[in-house]
Amino acid sequence: MSTELTSDAPTFSSRRAWLATAVLSASLLVIVMDMTILNVALPAMSADLEPSADQVLWIVDVYSLVLAGLLVPAAALADRWGRKRLLIAGYAIFGAASLLVLAADSAIDVIGIRALLGIGGALIMPTTLSTIRILFSDARERARALAVWASIAGLGAAIGPLIGGFLVEHFSWQSAFLVNVPLMALAVIAAAFLIPESRSADPGVWDWLGIVLSFTGITLVMWSVKHFGAESSLLVPGGWAAMIGGAALLYLFVRRSLRQERPMLDFGLFRSRVFTGGIAGALGSMFAMAAALLLLAQWLQAVEGSSPIRAGVELIPLAITAAIASLAAPALSEWIGPRAVMAGGIATAGIGMILVFLVPGELHYASVVVSLCLVGFGMGSLAIGSALIMSGSPENRAGNAAAMEETSYELGSVVGVALLGSIAAVLYRGQLADSEQLAALDPQVGEAVRESIGSAAAVSQDLGLPGLAQETGAAFTESMQVTNLIGGLIMLAVAATVFFVIPRGTRLDAKIDDELV
Repeated sequence: MSTELTSDAPTFSSRRAWLATAVLSASLLVIVMDMTILNVALPAMSADLEPSADQVLWIVDVYSLVLAGLLVPAAALADRWGRKRLLIAGYAIFGAASLLVLAADSAIDVIGIRALLGIGGALIMPTTLSTIRILFSDARERARALAVWASIAGLGAAIGPLIGGFLVEHFSWQSAFLVNVPLMALAVIAAAFLIPESRSADPGVWDWLGIVLSFTGITLVMWSVKHFGAESSLLVPGGWAAMIGGAALLYLFVRRSLRQERPMLDFGLFRSRVFTGGIAGALGSMFAMAAALLLLAQWLQAVEGSSPIRAGVELIPLAITAAIASLAAPALSEWIGPRAVMAGGIATAGIGMILVFLVPGELHYASVVVSLCLVGFGMGSLAIGSALIMSGSPENRAGNAAAMEETSYELGSVVGVALLGSIAAVLYRGQLADSEQLAALDPQVGEAVRESIGSAAAVSQDLGLPGLAQETGAAFTESMQVTNLIGGLIMLAVAATVFFVIPRGTRLDAKIDDELV
């Protein structure tokens, strides 16, 4: 039932490698679905449990805080204990945590469940990548497998809101969690029979102090960024204290790792321009795109009047284009090279975002479909980034490479949403500064309208003020367009960085000399 692989083991059969990839991709689909389902389930959950505003933020944020903090130690543990074992443990934790929702009768309970889900996700996400790295010795076939992995992730982001909306509408908010239970049970069984065991031949030292430094540092930095975003201001002393403290701990972790002969996390990987270019592309792209896509989802619902399910349907062109681009990227890379595919895809996404700003006249959904498709093409090209990151690292550092890639996605997304989201919030409030309709409202109600477009839409509907809805909708639309312009320009800069960092003539089978790392 179990085949064990090390760096010196013979190549695993292609058929079984692809069956294992199917299991790994399907489990990632569930993880990504769960991340998006929460957005749909949150209103019903809030109505049932009546959490405070701070508790709502913790329900949303605790998953990513725990996930990001544990990516590095989880990857190190997989290298030692075995990737298959860690995957099955992650599946079991994720499924068990989802089942606990049946006993949840308070917001504190849900926060705890979300933290457990973050633990399970941290054990699963980087391990799927490092396992694919081990399964395929041929770089081109590995690139195709990673393309499938990336396209499945995009599919999960698209269908998550649809499935979540259906479950919440026809059953309850708890069902959005419970759907994970049978899926994870199937994943445990499939993994036991189809995924081979593998470990790193040279995993480095197990560094308890390094684990504490990395976990605490990453968690503090991400919490501070989220706190700045929630306050829509940088004038938050607690946020700065967490940011400085987290940055200091991460500096100590990096310095400690660089001084170790066999570090738990090998920063020597960044000596490779191929690896560095892939990480830069992932980090920069998520920084620019995450906020733009979040604002677009809010715009569809609060300004265009789409229901959560309809908004999910309207975002399907993005997911379909991303999936097609992911699957086509390896073949295209054989023709024009992975550097051109990745940089060109990121630039295309940037152009798509800029087009949202350049649309003449009033903005409608039909106007942004082309932009969605262009952004999807850019997202799909990041599959080549994964291929370069994983191929550009030695086999015994596959866990390190996977942890760094997943951390770059998480960190880029969180920082981008906080910073670009804050810019959008400032622009939105600025547009409403001289509003006569807001001045006529109760001060507390007016402040709620200025805080978010969601509140503005609700107030406009409750008080029967279509003029207020039109004014706040126009203000939010303009803030979204300007934020897309900024994000698009950042994407073009990221594309240029990727193009110049990755060496000319790089192929999908680019490798690092093991002695360098």
